Amino acid sequence: MGKLGADLSDFPWLSLSILFPIGSAFLIPFIPDKGEGKQVRWFALVIALITFLVTVGSYINGFDINNENIQLKENINWLPNLGLTWSVGADGISMPLILLTSFITALAVLAAWPVKFKPKLFFFLILIMDGGQIAVFAVQDMLLFFLSWELELLPVYLLLAIWGGKNRQYAATKFIIYTAGSSIFILLAGLAMGFYGTEVPNFGFEHLANQNFDQNFQILCYIGLLIAFGVKLPIVPLHTWLPDAHGEATAPVHMLLAGILLKMGGYALLRFNAQLLPIAHAQFAPLLIVLGVVNIIYAALTSFAQRNLKRKIAYSSISHMGFVLIGIGSFSSLGTSGAMLQMVSHGLIGASLFFLVGATYDRTKTLKLDEMGGVGQKMRIMFALWTACSLASLALPGMSGFVSELMVFTGFVTDEVYTLPFRVVMAALAAIGVILTPIYLLSMLREIFFGKENPKLIEDRNLIDAEPREIYIIACLLLPIIGIGLYPRLVTESYLASINNLVDRDLNAVKNTARTSIFDVNKRNQIFKAPTI
Repeated sequence: MGKLGADLSDFPWLSLSILFPIGSAFLIPFIPDKGEGKQVRWFALVIALITFLVTVGSYINGFDINNENIQLKENINWLPNLGLTWSVGADGISMPLILLTSFITALAVLAAWPVKFKPKLFFFLILIMDGGQIAVFAVQDMLLFFLSWELELLPVYLLLAIWGGKNRQYAATKFIIYTAGSSIFILLAGLAMGFYGTEVPNFGFEHLANQNFDQNFQILCYIGLLIAFGVKLPIVPLHTWLPDAHGEATAPVHMLLAGILLKMGGYALLRFNAQLLPIAHAQFAPLLIVLGVVNIIYAALTSFAQRNLKRKIAYSSISHMGFVLIGIGSFSSLGTSGAMLQMVSHGLIGASLFFLVGATYDRTKTLKLDEMGGVGQKMRIMFALWTACSLASLALPGMSGFVSELMVFTGFVTDEVYTLPFRVVMAALAAIGVILTPIYLLSMLREIFFGKENPKLIEDRNLIDAEPREIYIIACLLLPIIGIGLYPRLVTESYLASINNLVDRDLNAVKNTARTSIFDVNKRNQIFKAPTI
């Protein structure tokens, strides 16, 4: 933002945004409450809103969109003997996701307004997640990143295990096994990189970025990190925990899972695999393209067949995250920029859809599409909200999903690092998912609101239309979705310099190391810069 408030640029914005919600969470047990959570929820909402304002303040007062390097740096030698440093900062890759995290969390707190079972514990875990997830995007130390990555596992596990559906224990256990098990690869890769070529460990990102890791070492680390981050993204076939988790979660937990948690995987692939391990990325990028196409087609087809509303939207999320993989695997600034925008866009759209799923379940008490139908006349506003969010998800022009997917497609197809046949085949296959998405989303709307009427639902007096709180939450999400769709530079300008720098680094690695038949390096004379749209 050009440092509008230079006098506040040295303020510890990022440390405050991480520590404030975590520290405030420990005040919740002392809040006088009769058990209904009325005071607690207001306290949590105020803390979440203040955290959001702090992250906005960091962007306005200390972040320069034209600077490709890490900004807002804060460094404290925490445990020097272990090489552990409290090091936080932000560049164009992390800042949009920091803002997204605090924004979605504040809305998730508002979405949790009806929670009356153990409200103090519920909002305590939400605030802990708020600080932990911001830390994942803000920390600049590999070991500290691992600790932040682990911090959000326990809150999600408890939120699933205590407030989930009938199979909540199975879903929560599966989540913790997948995510905690895969995290071991982050720790091993981080330790190996931090101790590489030195007796005194140094886990700082800037130090690791300047290390000349040999190719075999990079490949080993890349494989381990790809597994760890592939679980979180998720990449097929490491995805099976997500439909189960979404199938049992409550609406606010849905919003955090779809809006933030999945983006941690995409961000980490950009930060570590693409940025710190460029030689290995040059070898594995075609695999990311293929995995992205598999995600798009497989998850779209599976979503098409689902009769459970939550699982249908969950597989839709997996399909849309496939575009992130394609963008990361491309060597054009346009494609990589599209991957970043897709993460922001899907965070907003995914949160809106899953909130509506929860709101619909609260009224119908069922998730089976076969048991819904004919409620459009009694819930007209809810139908309008569902329609708007579904159109955003199917990438309607004028909404953020259209711009991000178009950028990924265009960036990849015009990326002359890859041979023309490879680009044409992959783009054609990915287009299948684009065609399937409107089919299963629009058919879902028809079944819910205008399908075969369920007499029990039609006669139910509790089947009320959308409430003001619900309309407000969806409006807050639709506003940036439409705003980005009409004027993408609202977001793309914030990360353009960092993305160009990242692509430069990866392209040099391709020219120096890649010699496979999929690459056509000789035709590559310049890097495609992301247009300033």
